[in-house]
Amino acid sequence: MSESAQAWVAAGVRAVIGAHTQAQDAGRTDDIVALYASDGVLELPGADPVQGHDALREAFKGWAPTRPQRHLVGNTVVTVTAEDGATAVSDVVFFQRGESGWAPLVVGRYKDTFRRSGGTWLLQRRVTTYQA
Repeated sequence: MSESAQAWVAAGVRAVIGAHTQAQDAGRTDDIVALYASDGVLELPGADPVQGHDALREAFKGWAPTRPQRHLVGNTVVTVTAEDGATAVSDVVFFQRGESGWAPLVVGRYKDTFRRSGGTWLLQRRVTTYQA
């Protein structure tokens, strides 16, 4: 794969990660679900995997923000696995604003698997881990 093709894949993957973060912090459930493949999976520590659009929609509705929040995602490393596949590892810090101001509540890492379908990059699997 050419260097320009790899850059195109990395840009597409980073765009999905950013769109997911902004939609989640704004509580736009349908926008989040649209970023996952129809059989996409979300894995969180201590919980059963959430799979498929219906289950993802229900889960993200339940996690809709009740106060201002921000997921700051960075240090993303994208690995192209095929012309229509990639993985990414990103660090994440979750902040929420309370009465005393903004506070970090969670530090973690996303391990994402992507596939391209119909020219669109979609999350196939997101595995979230939390750092102690």
